Amino acid sequence: MSPRFRTVLFDLDGTLLDHFSAIHRAHSHVRRHYGLPDATRGEVLRAIGGGLPEALKKTLGPTHGHLLEEALPVYRAYWDATLLDDAVLFPGAIDLLEKLHAAGSVCAVFTNKHGPSARRVCSHLGLDPFLAGVFGATDTAWLKPQPEFTAHVLRSLSVEAAATALVGDSPWDVDAARLGGLGGCFAVTTGTHSAEQLRTHGAPFVAAGLPGLVNELFTGAHS
Repeated sequence: MSPRFRTVLFDLDGTLLDHFSAIHRAHSHVRRHYGLPDATRGEVLRAIGGGLPEALKKTLGPTHGHLLEEALPVYRAYWDATLLDDAVLFPGAIDLLEKLHAAGSVCAVFTNKHGPSARRVCSHLGLDPFLAGVFGATDTAWLKPQPEFTAHVLRSLSVEAAATALVGDSPWDVDAARLGGLGGCFAVTTGTHSAEQLRTHGAPFVAAGLPGLVNELFTGAHS
């Protein structure tokens, strides 16, 4: 099998990594800090994807959103102490990265997760040998789907947009691929959005999980 794309960018949370239990605990920790009941898992899942400040503002709620600036350090301190707890790769993650890496594709993580946190958890889970880079929030002034962020990643990897595919689980990923002029976009439903939501948003291909992408990312995989 040969890779269809010179480069494959992977979102992290909801795509390669199931980190939702740890994220849920951190948001609930902040709410308890302000005397509020724990956030539900559904509330957290609906909030995340666009970067921590936006997610925390949502889980604090409209009557406590003004606390965002002081709440961010509360979240960060708890998160830094607990982020490796319950960090689990989704089925097929290592296998797909190994296959792409062995076939000569350049693989990288492209996420709105805090960049230092993303690099720490990727190292913890043994992904470093397969990744040419891990790019996240606060590494630049941008977040997905801003095309400037995508362009920065492509420049850093010395790769071309047309030969690059993005694998993600959210509308931010679909938009990032489109706005960045990428050659491919593949969505999975292991994260925060359903297949119907992703297709409605314009995802050209949706799979139930990473194993369902092998046929799409490699030529000759159907035989």
